[in-house]
Amino acid sequence: MATQVDFQLNWEPTGFQAPFFLGAQRGYYADEGLDVRMLGARGGGVGTGSPFATERVADRSCEFAWAGGSGTVLSKSRGNDIVVVAGATHRTPAAVFTLEDEFGGPLEDPEQLADTTIAPTATKTSLLAQMLLREAGVRDDVQVLGVDQHTHHRPQRKLLDGTIDAAVGVVTNGEELAREYDRTPQELSIGLELPIYGMGIVTNPEYAAENPETVEAFLRASARSWADAVADPGAAIDAVVERNADLEYTREIERRKLDWMLDEFVDYSAFSDRWGEHDAERWAELVERMSEMNALAEAVDPESLWTEEYLDDSPAITGFLDRAGKRTAVEQADD
Repeated sequence: MATQVDFQLNWEPTGFQAPFFLGAQRGYYADEGLDVRMLGARGGGVGTGSPFATERVADRSCEFAWAGGSGTVLSKSRGNDIVVVAGATHRTPAAVFTLEDEFGGPLEDPEQLADTTIAPTATKTSLLAQMLLREAGVRDDVQVLGVDQHTHHRPQRKLLDGTIDAAVGVVTNGEELAREYDRTPQELSIGLELPIYGMGIVTNPEYAAENPETVEAFLRASARSWADAVADPGAAIDAVVERNADLEYTREIERRKLDWMLDEFVDYSAFSDRWGEHDAERWAELVERMSEMNALAEAVDPESLWTEEYLDDSPAITGFLDRAGKRTAVEQADD
């Protein structure tokens, strides 16, 4: 009999979550004896996004969650007992976006945001934007509005009516908005500007200790899923569209989300031994930046955020680069 587990996504199914749906479609979780329910959540506002996802594993309402690094650190500082068991992406998908005619031209450097007003779509994106502005030395010259607790779409409306100069969301949000209103988008990737940890698989450490075989099985299936998505991103998009038919209209943008994530936000050299391995220095830097901004409710030990205990030596984990077709590229980069 299959073991049922719930996997709480940080958002509704989109291109960013497509690898998991490809693996489910191809039976990788079933191969491991798992019956996985993937639970979508609309982002923005109260009770959604990465903080919500991590809170659900903390109180054991679900077994696994997909959450961003900054959201995980924030949740940990609030006393939630969580741990990242696989680091899947090494940079955040967060981005500042605007419309070229509203902004007055291309947006290519964070220093251009001086003397502007920007609005974030969620608490996590607000925090990341302020990190970016601080790094660029213009934090005091930018008005960052508070997060609207009712809808993450309100910044887009403010951008359209000229109330704000830019908004903060994720890559392709600008493209989505521009497509609807026949405008020219401009986006500045926060992930390419700052070495901030991206997305990972989170669980409750007590649950993991009690169910190590289930955690290992989930990670093996997820590694196979990600490798296949890297090798065949079109199939991954087909799989997520099958789950969320509304994405048929935005299929091209969903593909761009996935391409951004797989091409820009995953450091394949970090997986030279096992998929999902962590970079301790990157976690420490993220915690330090958040602490300097007084964003943490309580101090967080970076080492407590992650573990590699459940990444075994199976071919699914250690053979990730070969299966994804990335081994040669990593070897060439090392040379």
